[in-house]
Amino acid sequence: MSLFNLEGKIALITGSTKGIGKAIAERMAEQGAIVVISSRNQDACDEVAAGIIVQGGKAIAISCNINYQEQLQNLVTKTQSELGSIDILVCNAAINPFFGSSQEIPDSAFDKIMHANIGSVHRLCQLAIPRMAEKGGGAVVIISSIGGLKGSNALGAYAISKAADMQMARNLAVEWGPRNVRVNCIAPGLVRTDFAKALWENPEIYEATVSKYPLRRIGEPDEIAGAAVFLASDSGSFTTGQTIVIDGGGTIAG
Repeated sequence: MSLFNLEGKIALITGSTKGIGKAIAERMAEQGAIVVISSRNQDACDEVAAGIIVQGGKAIAISCNINYQEQLQNLVTKTQSELGSIDILVCNAAINPFFGSSQEIPDSAFDKIMHANIGSVHRLCQLAIPRMAEKGGGAVVIISSIGGLKGSNALGAYAISKAADMQMARNLAVEWGPRNVRVNCIAPGLVRTDFAKALWENPEIYEATVSKYPLRRIGEPDEIAGAAVFLASDSGSFTTGQTIVIDGGGTIAG
């Protein structure tokens, strides 16, 4: 059996109707996981789930706005009632409503970023991990960012939230490791997604970025999805509390 096999595993992936989240859902489904597609829009969730089913995979769709605790609760409760205990939790959904210096960010935007990007991950882990442990173990993958490893003059609050993701993974890995629950982060560099479009569609920012990447290009969603499959499967069974950087070499050369 393949070390990357996810046959029969239940994988809940937030922000999975496009970009990195969608790629992770599709690749996990290819490996046999039953995937839960989730984002704010139910129609978009239904469309992605239907596409996976057409390709021979198994998927259901449950909309959720990560800004609301009751919707996070509903997402986990509904997943568990329809499919059973969650084996794999991928916390991918995040927001960044402000691009600019920390001095200029409105309090409302700062609070939104912290509430969504840190609070929702914390809450989802609280809701899902205990039943993972009861079942014998599981895996959590948090999609962070290299922004959490570097200083920034335009993504300050977002970068703080992504650094917090890495620490959350370390804390939870220590807390739940004895119950065979592994928690890891992936820190992508610039990836061709709608979320990062403001960066890679701007010629000046794009050229400045890729000029510092040894591979001289930005990443594609599938290049992050492969690492998520690794961390969720038996191939990553001795990996926990880590942040895997996938950035075309940007952080080692920039």
